[in-house]
Amino acid sequence: MIEEPLAKMIYLIKRRDGATRDELIAHWFANHMPAVIANAHSRAAGGQLAARRYIASLFNPTAVGDVEWDGAAQLWWDRPLPLPDEPFGTEPTDTFQQQAKPYMPWATREYVVLDGGDRLKAEPLTLNEPFPTTRSGFYKLTVLITAKDGADHEAFFRHWLTTHASNVATVMQSHGGIRYTVSLSSDLANAPYAGAAELWFENEDAFDDYSNVIEPDGMAQWVANRIVLVTTTEMVGIP
Repeated sequence: MIEEPLAKMIYLIKRRDGATRDELIAHWFANHMPAVIANAHSRAAGGQLAARRYIASLFNPTAVGDVEWDGAAQLWWDRPLPLPDEPFGTEPTDTFQQQAKPYMPWATREYVVLDGGDRLKAEPLTLNEPFPTTRSGFYKLTVLITAKDGADHEAFFRHWLTTHASNVATVMQSHGGIRYTVSLSSDLANAPYAGAAELWFENEDAFDDYSNVIEPDGMAQWVANRIVLVTTTEMVGIP
């Protein structure tokens, strides 16, 4: 397991009432991501704190309706960012923010349990600007975890990063797993969730095989709720 040295800021995205998922994604890719990329490059060139990586997961709609979230932007920085005075997009600055409900940053620390290596490498575009681009050809689960009231978070996180992570990684490695990360909240007082797990598989069948084999390991004693979101396409802004 490798503890990511950078701070991982997550922005959970939900479209506004009346906006469609397709509209949200189109404006995210075309009108928002390029501006975020340009801002990061400009800040870095000026010696200012800037995002080092930028990747967005698009959560698939379900057969019974909308999902809890439409997507999540992830940006890695040298240190956690302070909470803004008001959510981003309260006063929209681009068309994407007109489509998305205002959103807040979620500060986490990421732990890479399984590294997908070149299997998830993003190829830059050749007939347009290199980034943003997309990557697919996998089946990814994002699991958002809410802890029980009064939970001992130190014990919870210790179990998650040892016993549970080892259990999940072992089964993934023999059932089509590609990559596995755990992101733990670094500011629990202002966090929407205690943490998140991301699991990439070769395909849905591999995930089904994994689900049929994985055994409980005691994690449930701390968990109040789990939201499971599926991704088959990611947008890559800064690889």
